Amino acid sequence: MKHIETNNISAVEQFGFRTSSSTENASYKLTDDMLNALNNRTMVEGIFCDLQKALDCVNHNILLTKLEFYGITGITYKLIKSYLQGRYQRVVLNNHSSSSCSNWSEITHVPQGSIFGPLLFLLYINDLPQITNGNSKIVLFADDTSMIITNTNPSNFEKGVNKIIQDINKWFNTNLLSLSLEKNTFHTICG
Repeated sequence: MKHIETNNISAVEQFGFRTSSSTENASYKLTDDMLNALNNRTMVEGIFCDLQKALDCVNHNILLTKLEFYGITGITYKLIKSYLQGRYQRVVLNNHSSSSCSNWSEITHVPQGSIFGPLLFLLYINDLPQITNGNSKIVLFADDTSMIITNTNPSNFEKGVNKIIQDINKWFNTNLLSLSLEKNTFHTICG
């Protein structure tokens, strides 16, 4: 955490799992961006995405590459790599008899419920805001992604919306993350 804070690594667009941040801060930022656009008589598109089983989809190799990019190297990197790889788990029901135990299987995702998991996830998606451009803004709260696209020109607006949808879809696919299609929504408001 000290390395991340000292080097200002965390995306300012991320409001989840961070000190002095909350859903209220994220909601305020999102609402403020929309109202400013509407006050300027601008067309606004809201894209609201939810990741499917976010921590279950964090690819260890991609995560480790991103950690190196953020300067997490040496002993800290080796410790995190050891934490992620070569771990096994099984489910035991009621007692330790073999009839109530699942088979051992390798953990291939960031451990659910771990204290360290949320931080690793935030670093995994930390580069997501870089896909935005001057006509789009992003607000992240943990695994929820909200994007606001604005433009005064209807033709450019539609192109911009289509471009950001393509870019976000490409980013999610490249990072092996899946969207919960039933929870994603798109809304257009004209100012």
